Amino acid sequence: MQCQWINNHPTDLSKINHTINPQLSQTNEENPVHFQTKFAGYMEMYSDVQSVGHYLNAHQGWFCHCAAPMKTKSLDNNGYVLTIGQFASFGYEVEPKLAVVLEQPKDGVYKMYSIPLPDEPSLGYEVDYQAVMRLTEIPTNLAGDGLVKAYRKQGLSQVPDVITRVEWQLEMDVAVQFPKFIYKLPLSLIQTTGDRLLSQIVRQISPGLTYKVQQDFHDKQSLPLPPKSSRHLERLGELQEKSA
Repeated sequence: MQCQWINNHPTDLSKINHTINPQLSQTNEENPVHFQTKFAGYMEMYSDVQSVGHYLNAHQGWFCHCAAPMKTKSLDNNGYVLTIGQFASFGYEVEPKLAVVLEQPKDGVYKMYSIPLPDEPSLGYEVDYQAVMRLTEIPTNLAGDGLVKAYRKQGLSQVPDVITRVEWQLEMDVAVQFPKFIYKLPLSLIQTTGDRLLSQIVRQISPGLTYKVQQDFHDKQSLPLPPKSSRHLERLGELQEKSA
């Protein structure tokens, strides 16, 4: 989801405990390489904040379905194991897997973060995923373009007075222990390629997850589906990188 979350009430992700194992570099001949990326995004839900919050809190009813085609497995009451898919670079292939926990909201803030994979041997990588999300109720006139059209398309003339804007921010740090032949390449090339690939993975997964969550919620509420313009995702720092 892109389950992720910020804007009017930013949360400092640096204060959230990370799960990367500090001993990883001491048990291998070569140090692992860390790849990082940060994103922010939002989606609009055509209902009040209480209804949206109730839906998101009951994630057992939507998370696995909306995360497809990723493979998912429930982990206790608030956790899931996700298998992201197969990715390759420099002739090295990996099928990333991570375990995440979705906390119940506290003071209106939702958190989702990675935990060590249970009963898994060393996979050669570790994923540190941290995300925060906030729900904000906004008047309909501040909604993105397409709300009125979506209602009329469904034969509804009366639009709601308020809708809910779901805002998120996510950070990922992936530490990869490569085979020895990879370390013969320049570290800068490995770093830039890995960072770019990690960002591409987020760009591939997040929009689809966001759309499916919107679709599932609005179908269950018999509400019009918000248009594409109601969803947004951007990589943080990208504008600065382009202007540098």
